[in-house]
Amino acid sequence: MRSSLLPKSLLAATLGSVVVLAGFGAQSAAADQISVVSTVAASDDAEARFLEMADLISQSCAPDVFDGVDGVATASVFDTAAVEPTPDSTMPVLVDPVPLDSAEECAAQRHQVRISNAFSGTEAATYEEMRNRLTSLNYPAARIHRVPDFNGEPVVRIDLRVGAEHLALEVTDIGNGVMVVAFGAPEDVSVTEVRLQPQLDAPML
Repeated sequence: MRSSLLPKSLLAATLGSVVVLAGFGAQSAAADQISVVSTVAASDDAEARFLEMADLISQSCAPDVFDGVDGVATASVFDTAAVEPTPDSTMPVLVDPVPLDSAEECAAQRHQVRISNAFSGTEAATYEEMRNRLTSLNYPAARIHRVPDFNGEPVVRIDLRVGAEHLALEVTDIGNGVMVVAFGAPEDVSVTEVRLQPQLDAPML
């Protein structure tokens, strides 16, 4: 009667292959897990750096410290010329912006100046270029949201809300710099879901 058992040499080779494959699978799973952990850690580090920067700006805008920013004009949706959005706009139109308090207006000016200075004299021709520049300024990628652009220029919104704050920014490339507009985003609403009126001209900073 013919035996159905594998020869010892073939059996050993087969088991060896199984062990190697199992080992490779374990290594691959471990590598994937390390990649996920590294991504989470990098995200946490970026958020920590942002919160540290936001706290410093908040402290500089405390009522007993902030006495106005000389020579800086605040650009927000409440004090710049605007026109009604076109009916066929594909921009999400869900909620209106909320007013910013004096401390948030102060913080908005600080952020507007540092972003405008970083982009001054340069062009961010793509969304990726703009996002990379902003992340280098300690604005986490998770807080940067792409929005539709209607003039061929990249536009992003940055969620600067911490705690009960409402501050957010819209950053638009204008060829040799950026236009930075501050607005208030309601609680529990994405900054991309806030209706902003188009700016006629780039605000002067």
